[in-house]
Parts: sequence; C-alpha cells; structure tokens
Amino acid sequence: MEGFKALGLSYKNAPIEIREKVAFSEQEAGQFLLNLKDMFEIEEALLVSTCNRTELYYTSSQMQHDEIIQLISSFKSIPSDKLSGFFKAYDSSSASRHLFRVALGLESQVLGDIQISNQVKRAYQQSADLNLAGPHLHRLMHTIFYANKRVVQETSLQDGTASVASVAVDLIGGFIRNIEQPRVALVGLGEIGQNVLENLSSDEATITLVNRTKSKADKLAIGKNIKVSDFDSLDQVIADNDVIISAITCTDPIISADNLGQGSIHKLLIDLSVPRSMNTDLENVPGVSLYNVDQLTERTLKARKVREKAIPNAERIVEEELIHFTKWKSEMEVSPTIQKLKNALDQIRREELARHKKLSNEEMELLEVVTKSMIQKVIKLPVLQLKAACKRGEADTLVGVLNDLFNLEAAEVEKK
Repeated sequence: MEGFKALGLSYKNAPIEIREKVAFSEQEAGQFLLNLKDMFEIEEALLVSTCNRTELYYTSSQMQHDEIIQLISSFKSIPSDKLSGFFKAYDSSSASRHLFRVALGLESQVLGDIQISNQVKRAYQQSADLNLAGPHLHRLMHTIFYANKRVVQETSLQDGTASVASVAVDLIGGFIRNIEQPRVALVGLGEIGQNVLENLSSDEATITLVNRTKSKADKLAIGKNIKVSDFDSLDQVIADNDVIISAITCTDPIISADNLGQGSIHKLLIDLSVPRSMNTDLENVPGVSLYNVDQLTERTLKARKVREKAIPNAERIVEEELIHFTKWKSEMEVSPTIQKLKNALDQIRREELARHKKLSNEEMELLEVVTKSMIQKVIKLPVLQLKAACKRGEADTLVGVLNDLFNLEAAEVEKK
C-alpha cells in the first residue's frame, strides 16, 4: 500500500533531552492514537515509543508529516520548532523496511535487543485494540514476527548479553535466586536506570525506585507492582534491600561502607554511574559484591562481536520476507479489480439466464452450474496475468486495460 508511511526520531538523530520529552507512556500512546484517528484520515497507525525512539507508522493517502509533528507538539506541550528538525520521514517500502529493522533489533542501540521486539508487539496490540490495525498492518506485523523467529533460529543476532543493563539484570538474577523474597532498589532513573527497570521483573523481586525527582519515580511506578522511596531515605533503602543498582548522576560517591550499617551483610551492589556513585571502600566489606560499569561492559564485548557477524544474515532475512510481503501487497492492490471483473461477468451471466424464462427448474439449475463454471474458466487467465504483472511491477497497465475492456468502473456504479 503506497499510503504506508513512518515518522520518528531515535538515539541516532535526537539527544536524550529531546527523546524523553516526546516519549509516550502506554496510556498517552492510546490517547494520542485516538486523537490522530479523529483529526486526520488515518486508516492504520502504530506508535512505538521507548527510551531510545518514538516512531509513528501510519497509513494515509496523504502526506501528513508536518501536521502530525504539530499534533505531537501540542500533545506534549513542546514548541514544534524545537522538534521538527529531529524527525525523519519514511515513505512506502522504506517505512516497511525500517519497521522490520527496528523490530528485529538491527536499529537498536544494543544490537539485536530482545526488548524492542516485545515493545513493538505491545504497540501492535494497542493499535489492534483501538481498531487502528487493518489488513496491511496485520499482514506486515505477522510477517515481521515470522522474520524475527527466523532471525532467532538462523542467526546469532540475539545471542549472548550485549548491554550493560541486561548484564546487570543477569547478575541480579543469579544473586537473588536463593534469596527468599528478594528486594531490589534502583537509584537514579535516567536513561540507563530506565533501561535496567525495563529488564527487571517485579515477579522475581520486590522493586523500590529512588530518584532525586520523586515524581518521575512515581510516574514510572504507575500501574506496576513497584515501590517508591524518598531520596532522603537512601540509607534506609540500602539497609533494607539485597541488591542496590545505582545509575545516578553525581560528582562524588554517594554510597560508601558507612551507609551499610552494622552486622552481617549479604548484598550485591552495581554501580552504573559515570563518575562512580559507589565508593571503592565497599570492595573490602565482607559479604558485599561490587561491580562497576567497566566490569559489566567487558562482559558485553564478546556478545557484540558475535552479533555484528550476524548482521548480513539478518538483513538477508529482512529482504526475503519483504519480498513476500510486497508480493502480497501487490496482489491486494489488484484484488478489487479482480472482484469487479468477476462481478461484471457474473452480471452478464445472470442477465442472459433471465432472458430464458421458459426453462424448467431442472434446466435452470443445470445452466447455473454450467455458466458459473464457464465464468471461472474465462476469468482464470486474466487473474493469472494480473498476478504476473504484479511481480513485474506492471499491474497498473493491465488494470487499466481490463477497466477499459469491461467498463468496470461504470459497472460498479450501476451495481450500487
């Protein structure tokens, strides 16, 4: 469908200060899509919003990028002149290809990121729930899901742990495995902190958020089984939790051995801050395991190299599945003409039968069967030729010829 388009920004062309301003919560995304549906002639829409990207995919006969940026600007209360330069537009096949690459993790900051596939699935479910997913988007998304399955089975694009946040979560999982009712505290909710939070599961541990701006923690905790604590209560949070992850911006360490208190200690401390927010004296505390961002980064390098080698194979799968999708799309574009041709021939058939009123019921039933069989045989070749023309990119020419030969547009109007 030539009307499929995309508009968005990502970590590649927009700083975090811009990305966080146009990030949509699930509730905001739903409201925005409804506004979009009401204000424009949008047939289908998909809004993907993560900490690294906000992208809108939509189907419309008209180019409406500027108007949509204005709507985003109004919805988020941001002057449009501060946003427009960061948005990149995609048209037709480039929009489909880009969505493939995004969903498979080829465009992710963490190559092969597994989370993005789940985020795209949730966005698609929301579009379906809002009746903003039609035949084109349904087919495209299921083709992408199949491509993702092939990438998992046929390549190493998603093998290993390739982000600091996911390495941190792996460490946490191993540490809390044998702890009854484990408790995890996340201090700092910037981009890195939010990445960690996206990977953490509140089903495995009780999660507490601590942020200098408490309202941000409150917002991230809405609708989730997550606690929020005041930054002034940091000492108590450290004492109460088995795992402390710090991703806070600071010039000097804010967590040291003095914060741990007295008595037996068994804690995992993960410092994702640069400069470091945890004092190195914590390394000498019995029962404490301390990791910094450099140590976690070392663990990701091997996985990244393996994933980079998988890029050509993953891109090959994208192109193969795009070909299948494009073939389906082309056939969908000529299906109305095929149906009009069937209707026109069937109208002729019924008019001719109606002229022979003296036939018995048995004779009429026999003629119904014979004439319908003839129509099927007559239409078979044009349908095959149309599908072949789709593959050659020449469908428009043959559609025009059939319209002229059988006056299909006029026949359709008369039928109505």
